[in-house]
Amino acid sequence: MSNAEKYGKGPLAGLAATVVLSAIMMMKQAMGLMPELNPIAMITKMSGSSTPLMGWMGHFVIGTVLWGLLYAALDAKLAGPHWLRGAIFATGAWFVMMVMLMPMAGAGLFGLGLGMMAPVATLMLHWIYGSVLGGVYGASTRRGQAVAA
Repeated sequence: MSNAEKYGKGPLAGLAATVVLSAIMMMKQAMGLMPELNPIAMITKMSGSSTPLMGWMGHFVIGTVLWGLLYAALDAKLAGPHWLRGAIFATGAWFVMMVMLMPMAGAGLFGLGLGMMAPVATLMLHWIYGSVLGGVYGASTRRGQAVAA
């Protein structure tokens, strides 16, 4: 697979995973589960904006472009089936969020300012995101190889 194909599939998989993650986040908020854990509000606040649109845009750029492209670069270096590669990758993304984004957002290291469940809940959300990211990327890679054969 060429680099252009690889780096085209990464953001597409990132978009699919971000859509799934966003739906779960909206359900979590609608059910009132851990309302203090609101990444969209955190990104909105960090952007200096008062509109959630900026938070949503940041969320989609991070999930689609940043993590999608980085996953495409690292996929072949990870072991296991694609969904597991994605979950492994997402564990790294979670760690970055816990030690960089959470303190920058005022939630403390590992988001512990939001409570003891914050790191656990965010890890589970990242594993869902990563499994979808890797699964979609792997499926598009296999489909591309089948068409080329």
